[in-house]
Amino acid sequence: MSGRDGGALALLLHTHMPYVEGFGTWPFGEEWLWEALAGSYLPLLELLDEGAPVTLSLTPVLCDQLEVPGLDARFHRFVEEVRRETHAEDAAGLRAGGYEQLAAEVDRSFGDYARASESLRGRGGDILGALAPHAAWTSAATHAILPLLATEAGVREQVRSGIRSHLRRFGPGWRGGFWLPECAYEDALGPVLLEAGARVVCVELTNRLGLGAGEHLRPIGADSGLTLVPIDRATMSLVWSDDGYPAAGAYRDYHHHTVHHHNPWRNDGEPYDRRAALALAAEHAADFVRRTRERLAAHGGGLALCALDTELLGHWWYEGVDWLRCVVGECEAQGLDLMRLDDALERFEPGPQPDGLDWPPCSWGAGGDLSTWSGPTVAEHAFAARAAELDVLVSGHAAGPAALRELMALQASDWPFMVSRGLAVPYARERMERHGVALRDALAAGCAASQEGLRNLAVDADPGAFLEPL
Repeated sequence: MSGRDGGALALLLHTHMPYVEGFGTWPFGEEWLWEALAGSYLPLLELLDEGAPVTLSLTPVLCDQLEVPGLDARFHRFVEEVRRETHAEDAAGLRAGGYEQLAAEVDRSFGDYARASESLRGRGGDILGALAPHAAWTSAATHAILPLLATEAGVREQVRSGIRSHLRRFGPGWRGGFWLPECAYEDALGPVLLEAGARVVCVELTNRLGLGAGEHLRPIGADSGLTLVPIDRATMSLVWSDDGYPAAGAYRDYHHHTVHHHNPWRNDGEPYDRRAALALAAEHAADFVRRTRERLAAHGGGLALCALDTELLGHWWYEGVDWLRCVVGECEAQGLDLMRLDDALERFEPGPQPDGLDWPPCSWGAGGDLSTWSGPTVAEHAFAARAAELDVLVSGHAAGPAALRELMALQASDWPFMVSRGLAVPYARERMERHGVALRDALAAGCAASQEGLRNLAVDADPGAFLEPL
């Protein structure tokens, strides 16, 4: 089957970065932003500008950082003063040890940074403006796990200010797509989202429907009126799983690195061969499209939604953007409709919410629940963030904008995620503690509290809206 008879594929790229601009450097901090620009965002922009029908979701907290004046000059300095030097030092060290092939690969890989720097210059240094034509979906202001917030007021401000940011930056063309941070959903969110203008969200229902069930290929009309689009874990797992495509031997090994964290090895331990890796990416793209067509055909068509973190492509999986480019070509070659999600939902109307389906809070985190952000290793933070939210509400209009912005920084899903997963734990704990202390200081100072330390974080937060009567 092909075309309308065989269903369609939607690729949604969730583009997100915790607010790291100005909060630390190597190994934890704003260097993450520069690496994502070089490895993921700028290479992906080239593909999007070619017309690839991919859905791009941009979180407001990432856009806060990309909107900072002078960001382009800082990125260029990172490339020229940091990456050029570290590549040269590592290449020299490898050559001195007799590893010429590895040294040559380190030399070659600096070209990625140089091309990214040139690409940004060619766009006038305006990365946010370059992304604007492709910015289809938005998200909560600071990527908070909405079902874990203490009050409806807290949920409302995360949602409203995120949407305000998107409309201010990208104009009125938004069609209501709202990425729930970590796909964390519960029915109670529906009215708040709809009131704010959101119409469609993605949900993870694998634990409820079963892996590979055909129901994952059908949008759902929730009782609230919100459209729920199940992400299709069976399709996504071809890419995003322990044995997915990025684990193949010929691809570049993200974890095996030189002194300055450059990666001249393959997953199988051999020196990296760019040509062989690109050939494999093309093979995997053909396999992905073929298997997606077969899955759709087996269930009489439908919509397969493959949702991925943008940073997986190009940064974590070095060949990921190359794979994506080949997927676009393979969809055309194999007759599979590749559609932007907003367009696909005009073709695939939602069916009713299944009777008797259990709807406890769900997410795309470990176990399909909220434990990644509220389990024993991070429970103390979860309770502290909820208590802080109540403190701000109790303080009322005396709290001021600094307190609200610090609260929203504290609510970000990234810090407990890092702790739960054992990733940059000292940095995550330092950020949680820092924002907690700053919030208490801001409450004590009231409306006179300084906002300077927050940089450009949550600039569209509105204390008046947060405190308005429910």
